[in-house]
Amino acid sequence: MALMDFIRKQFIDIIQWTESDEGTLAWRFPMADMEIQYGASLTVRESQMAVFVNEGQVADVFGPGMYRLTTQTIPVLTYLRNWDKLFESPFKSDVYFFSTRQQVDQKWGTPQPITIRDNDFGAVRLRAFGNYSFRIADPRLFHTEISGTRERYTAQDIDGQLRGLVLQNISNAIASSGIAFLDLAANQLMFAQALTAQLAPEFAKIGLKLEGMTVQSVSLPEELQKILDQKIGMGMVGNDMGKFMQYQTAQAIPKFAEGGAGGGSGIAGDAMGLGAGVALGQVLAQNLQQGLQQPAAAPATAPAAVASVSADEVIATLEKLGELKAKGILTQEEFDAKKAELLKKLS
Repeated sequence: MALMDFIRKQFIDIIQWTESDEGTLAWRFPMADMEIQYGASLTVRESQMAVFVNEGQVADVFGPGMYRLTTQTIPVLTYLRNWDKLFESPFKSDVYFFSTRQQVDQKWGTPQPITIRDNDFGAVRLRAFGNYSFRIADPRLFHTEISGTRERYTAQDIDGQLRGLVLQNISNAIASSGIAFLDLAANQLMFAQALTAQLAPEFAKIGLKLEGMTVQSVSLPEELQKILDQKIGMGMVGNDMGKFMQYQTAQAIPKFAEGGAGGGSGIAGDAMGLGAGVALGQVLAQNLQQGLQQPAAAPATAPAAVASVSADEVIATLEKLGELKAKGILTQEEFDAKKAELLKKLS
């Protein structure tokens, strides 16, 4: 009877996975009540790895190639089953295939604004989104930590967990980078690199390798966005004070035009904004820039002429200089030097 049972058994002589379904990360070879024939052929294609599990323990891991399954090619499994070197018999073991190709265009994002800490602004609320790609790097670890004994495990199954890892580590990524948040927000590539550095070890803990990450958009509160826009504008003009005056004037003219179209008292308020640019463009372009550059002393025999400036112009100019000093654009020494020069023109 035992002999007949042995004869009726179905044996597997070819083990392979054609990977016909997109997005499948792990797939269990269908065993049913069949046993693997001693000397059977195992085919592991490129971008795949195979794992043999015996009695709940990972026995062996096979990379790409074709293998003939014997006690020599499965030494760990042989040890677990205590096979005699001369004993050749079918055996039963669970076989799992893992796809090691990149899983691309995986989406991440912040459904709600998240709060992060920043040295310059304290707490900042932002929304961001992008995509990333990953692959299975350690199938043994991925099997024991994530996929387990399931018949099929897909990228969709782990999507929620990976999205959570990204959101959980955004704040830590910004803090550990040591880069000011405004610089990260203005440079999405730098932001993505900071996220990758923070997330790569977290992915490795579950047998995955983070291959790439992109930040496609960062949405900031309106007030912080204005500061970022001004920072970008200053970066375009550099430290050239003349260009800065032109930049300020260009920013003020549209506001003045809007006030003019609406009429009424709004014109006066907008004119003040325009005056900030025009006054700086006319008065400071002639006086401020020369004072900041510390002009060379004129010969003693030919003292420089002092231009006549009204008290109202001097006061207006000093007020603007004070604003520039308060914003950190002018140093205290530069402000004092220009103040002394302007006061001399009143004498």
